[in-house]
Amino acid sequence: MDGAHSAALQLQQLPPTSSASALSETSFSYKENLIGALLAIFGHLVVSIALNLQKYCHIRLAGSKDPRAYFKTKTWWLGLFLMLLGELGVFASYAFAPLSLIVPLSAVSVIASAIIGIIFIKEKWKPKDFLRRYVLSFVGCGLAVVGTYLLVTFAPNSHEKMTGENVTKHLVSWPFLLYMLVEIILFCLLLYFYKEKNANNIVVILLLVALLGSMTVVTVKAVAGMLVLSIQGNLQLDYPIFYVMFVCMVATAVYQAAFLSQASQMYDSSLIASVGYILSTTIAITAGAIFYLDFIGEDVLHICMFALGCLIAFLGVFLITRNRKKAVPFEPYISMDAMPDSDLHNRQLLFKRYSNSRNVPHHYLESL
Repeated sequence: MDGAHSAALQLQQLPPTSSASALSETSFSYKENLIGALLAIFGHLVVSIALNLQKYCHIRLAGSKDPRAYFKTKTWWLGLFLMLLGELGVFASYAFAPLSLIVPLSAVSVIASAIIGIIFIKEKWKPKDFLRRYVLSFVGCGLAVVGTYLLVTFAPNSHEKMTGENVTKHLVSWPFLLYMLVEIILFCLLLYFYKEKNANNIVVILLLVALLGSMTVVTVKAVAGMLVLSIQGNLQLDYPIFYVMFVCMVATAVYQAAFLSQASQMYDSSLIASVGYILSTTIAITAGAIFYLDFIGEDVLHICMFALGCLIAFLGVFLITRNRKKAVPFEPYISMDAMPDSDLHNRQLLFKRYSNSRNVPHHYLESL
């Protein structure tokens, strides 16, 4: 009787122990989410400060005869150091939190840039003019902050050790292979229309950037996760998949930067920031959900609130970037009609020089 009674007591004690273990794992997962989110927010904030420092340095030295005078300033080097520090923080954040949480947090850099731009503005505005000028920025910042809060609060709570076996298993899974096939076909079609049909629409170019970017963040999370495990003592650098992911990460990042550079030559930076953020975030979250199964096991309420946070952040970024001052288009300093007709050679040289530049208005080329 005593043996049966003690056995019954042991069975009664098992559920609380199991429940406590599950609660401990859940709290640890949320802790990892918080660490990853804080690292990403810190990284994007520092990168935004770094870019503004370097921009300030370039503006101050705009009239200098030496084109590389900014190399001699401490401000520019401080900006470079902060940029590297910020990028390192963003890179490390992928090792702790799900990809679907880290990617949308790039809205922090847009918020920080808007606030820094308002604080360090040089013009003096009357209060009414100031509010009228920046009301959209204030509303956009508020919406972006609310969206970021919802993203962090209702982010997926899936955590998996980025071992070589797990990364390989996800890489050869049928859902991801099907996704890759669709993405490759779509990328080739967009590239064909962009290169052969001169489809220079901003959506086409930024879709190319977003498709490459989705592969960049997928590989970044794998590389960062395997590096962190290796630092912790579980060596992962002897798996070939690590180097495959590393090469893909570098290659997609380089081509992504090339397409962004081409887009910046044709469109305003604020438009690129808003459209690029929306497209890149949407496609990257989709890639993460398929590759890393971020939303498996999540309830419908959390998924809906996470999607709502994304939409609010999208709207906030759109309002912030919409209020930025657009770049002044290129205009010639000297009217070509004022040149003598005999100077045909100079006209031909100018036409050849500027016809390849996409920043030059068509009416200027026609005047040549």
